[in-house]
Amino acid sequence: MSETYLRDFSLWVDQTAQLLREHRWQEIDVPKLVEEVEDLGKSERRGIASQLIRLLRHLLKWQYQPQRRSDSWLDSITDARTQIELIIEDSPSLKIYPAEKLAESYHRARRQAAKQTEIDISVFPEACPYPVEQVLAEDWLPECAFEPMEQAAGRLFYGSDRHSTPHRNIIPLPYPH
Repeated sequence: MSETYLRDFSLWVDQTAQLLREHRWQEIDVPKLVEEVEDLGKSERRGIASQLIRLLRHLLKWQYQPQRRSDSWLDSITDARTQIELIIEDSPSLKIYPAEKLAESYHRARRQAAKQTEIDISVFPEACPYPVEQVLAEDWLPECAFEPMEQAAGRLFYGSDRHSTPHRNIIPLPYPH
């Protein structure tokens, strides 16, 4: 049976399932079966963590690159939330797992977002700025981190109102170029 496990995993699974159905306990490779059952749980947790990183990365990009927002980003955000939801529906005991992995997943997402956007990593908050409930909420998206350039340009030219001089009330914006 161990040889089959190494040669053809799918066949090993089918044979093991058959042995279990027939109560042929002595023929089952118990150590390999235990290992595979444990890996199933790890796989579910890894799936949540992977989708959480993907979700957080796109939320950061959504917030820090509003000029690049796209349906593709929105689809990725929606799909990541759906995938997490589906895993939790299948394994309700993992409901708290996203909260447990939020900080670690955010740090990975932050590094990835910095690389993908070419925004200096120091621009992104060090700690996750989003509560897990919002991250997973179907209709929530973060607000723009920066003032839109058109508004900033207007304020730079006109000030905070049309009667002030151009140099007053100017707020420097850490807007990426």
